[in-house]
Amino acid sequence: MALNNPAFANPAFQEQRPGLTPPSAGAAQTQYAAAQHQGVDVATQANLEGMYAAPPAGAIETDRMTVEDTVIKTIGLFAILLVTAVVGWIWTLSTVTVANPAPTMMPWIIGALGGFVLSMAVIFGSRKKIRPGLIFAYAAFEGLFVGGISAYFEFIFPGIVMQATLATLAVVGVTLALFASGKVRASKKATKIFMIAMVGYLVFSLLNVVLMLVGVVPAGMMFGLHSATIAGIPLGLIIGVLVVIMAAYSLVLDFDQIQQGVRNGAPRKFAWMGAFGIMVTVVWLYVEILRMLAILRGSE
Repeated sequence: MALNNPAFANPAFQEQRPGLTPPSAGAAQTQYAAAQHQGVDVATQANLEGMYAAPPAGAIETDRMTVEDTVIKTIGLFAILLVTAVVGWIWTLSTVTVANPAPTMMPWIIGALGGFVLSMAVIFGSRKKIRPGLIFAYAAFEGLFVGGISAYFEFIFPGIVMQATLATLAVVGVTLALFASGKVRASKKATKIFMIAMVGYLVFSLLNVVLMLVGVVPAGMMFGLHSATIAGIPLGLIIGVLVVIMAAYSLVLDFDQIQQGVRNGAPRKFAWMGAFGIMVTVVWLYVEILRMLAILRGSE
């Protein structure tokens, strides 16, 4: 499926590539039985039997992408994100004084711009070569962004960051559990609906930003059109629920394509792209939940 997280646009995640997938246990048994039937020498039989009985090789031994290796790389990237998030948090609140009671937005802005530029470099550069260094840098800038925006909203709405974090972990955990159990899977029809909704949301977000910049939206509406109400319910909450569902489905697509990469026998370096794709989706999910909670708290 090409209609999904652009981090997985590489063919390694899209189609089966014959010759790269290791033979299954059933294939190994068939090969061994055929060797016995054909009367090959004892040494060859012992070699085949040893290959069949040997434990499965890992990512290092095979230089192939595995789920376990992708998980390790994902944890490493989030560790980098957490470190720079602390920096962004401290930087944001360090400017608060009696003379200047508002926290700075610089970490938020620098992290967002740097993360966007690096994400584009990673996505388009991966078609030729995957550079883990760029992905590390992206994680660092995303941490600065997440830490900055979290501190900013925590200053305005105390306790909101813990709520957003727990909600994000809950969505990710439930999505992963449902995917692992086989109860939720990506489909072509659902993915097309997801892409239509995604394009619509991007257009709405762009329009919202433009209206805020040109002053069409009143200054009191912190989130622009998201702050508008329909039957007393903030529009941002309605859209937010839909976006959280979209982000959860995006996670399903990420998990599905990581499995596809493993089945394809993709080189080990593609595990970095899998980890990068998950980070992009989880950060998006967290920010959307943070905004939903801010809108809800602001309307109280």
